[in-house]
Amino acid sequence: MPELPEVETTKTSLLPLLEQRVQAIRVHNPSLRWPIPDDLEKLIGQRLIQLKRRSKYILAEFEQDQMLWHLGMSGSFRLCQPSDELRKHDHLIIDFEDIQLRYHDPRRFGCILWLDQDNQSKLIDTLGPEPLSEDFNATYLLEKLNKKNVGIKIALMDNHVVVGVGNIYATESLFNIGVHPAQPSLTLTQAQVEKLVIEVKRILKQAIDLGGSTLRDYSNAMGENGYFQQTLLAYGRAGEMCVNCETKLENLKLGQRASVFCPQCQPLNKKA
Repeated sequence: MPELPEVETTKTSLLPLLEQRVQAIRVHNPSLRWPIPDDLEKLIGQRLIQLKRRSKYILAEFEQDQMLWHLGMSGSFRLCQPSDELRKHDHLIIDFEDIQLRYHDPRRFGCILWLDQDNQSKLIDTLGPEPLSEDFNATYLLEKLNKKNVGIKIALMDNHVVVGVGNIYATESLFNIGVHPAQPSLTLTQAQVEKLVIEVKRILKQAIDLGGSTLRDYSNAMGENGYFQQTLLAYGRAGEMCVNCETKLENLKLGQRASVFCPQCQPLNKKA
């Protein structure tokens, strides 16, 4: 699933669309996570004036309307020429003045919605702070974790605690500070929480700088792959040797997600 760095990279790659007017819209398959609205023709003639990211959502502001886009499990946007061959799972096509935008989603878990008051309340207003903002700090996180008796990795991936820290980046952050992914959240010390906040921010910034992670088929709207996966020290390396101590990395399931860790460098201490 595209995580925060991939969504941020996608948003940046869509910036050539700014100030362009919508010329035409075609929906080839409206059946995404929620149906694509049947009144997208309202966008025809409107300029796209701003693109923002909130959590894993891209917020597209047009002159009169706003849209909320989510890539889901396998979604991607691509900037194309109208003459480019359509792919099987190109579900939405928006013609702008100089270029065409296509939304591709084989598993159809993404969404293309109006950003109205209802969706704002249900999908945006309940989210936690952005991890790269000043609101995500050790004081805030420690207060949240003290109220949770779940594994720290589960808490870190809870969008009500902090948004956008998905499996890859939570795994890497915990490995780098030596905290077991199943360590109960309320047992982390002040020093551990301070290190965790610093490391989450560092990892996410590095991932954005490297264009995100291309583990399967992710690419930005220009068709460019990410390279953060080349720096991974834990995620996806179960059974390999730890780069720090040469202990074999292990894997456990937490919240239905694979969690790779080093039993030597990340000891589980439930009474910490």
